[in-house]
Amino acid sequence: MNLLIFTDLDGTLLNHGDYSHGEAEEGLARIRSRQIPLVFTSSKTRREIERLQEVLGIRDPFIVENGAAIFFPDGYRGFRIPAGVRVPPYTIVRLGSNYVEIKRFACRLKKRFHLIGFGDLSAEEIELLSGLPLEQAALAKEREFTEPFIIDDETRIPEMDRIALSDGFKITSGGRFFHLTGAQQDKGRAVRLCVSIFSQNTGDGLLTIGLGDSANDISMLKRVDIPILIPHPDGSFEDIELLNLKKAPHPGSRGWNHAVVEILNRFEG
Repeated sequence: MNLLIFTDLDGTLLNHGDYSHGEAEEGLARIRSRQIPLVFTSSKTRREIERLQEVLGIRDPFIVENGAAIFFPDGYRGFRIPAGVRVPPYTIVRLGSNYVEIKRFACRLKKRFHLIGFGDLSAEEIELLSGLPLEQAALAKEREFTEPFIIDDETRIPEMDRIALSDGFKITSGGRFFHLTGAQQDKGRAVRLCVSIFSQNTGDGLLTIGLGDSANDISMLKRVDIPILIPHPDGSFEDIELLNLKKAPHPGSRGWNHAVVEILNRFEG
């Protein structure tokens, strides 16, 4: 049985406060040594994920902007990806709307709901709101499919979501921001398609693992064999009910490492 791991980033592999992965080094090293595919599944942009993959020495497919697209590196394990479009250095399987459409709709909502999106902010302003270093905040602005935003009155999110759905969009909630996305995309749909592509190309049995911490990870956790929920920094958990859900004992990279090492020990033992 081959392992295939999907992981959220912010608040999961990366700590909520400082975005550090430092306490996950043991798990990451063992994943690299066993060549287990580690598919980043995040609200982050392509540029942000590319940067993190470079730092961590990971070269696997990744899922961007809450399931908007799957990026397979050119030549990845000799895979054939019939549903994808080659845009070197990737073959891309797109599930979401493009950013021009998203931004146009966000502009329609701006005055009515006092919405402020990443497209309205400078990199310096995103740095202040997110805690990201300035260079990474600039990469977070390079949206291709979705728009993170803040809103004065969060009680109006359900009203906004109803309007969005009527126009082919929807709103999801992440760790720090709300996200305006295409109605047909979510992490779960992207994970299901990614698993299918792996299965078609390897012909082997796959055991899928998913790690996440927030509401926009629920669809991903529902699609894997072993869903793992990471607690928030205060120790509380997102309200998720799954029959086989496992809960990590610590937030962020420490909890991620504990959960991953425990699973690897079980299957290596």
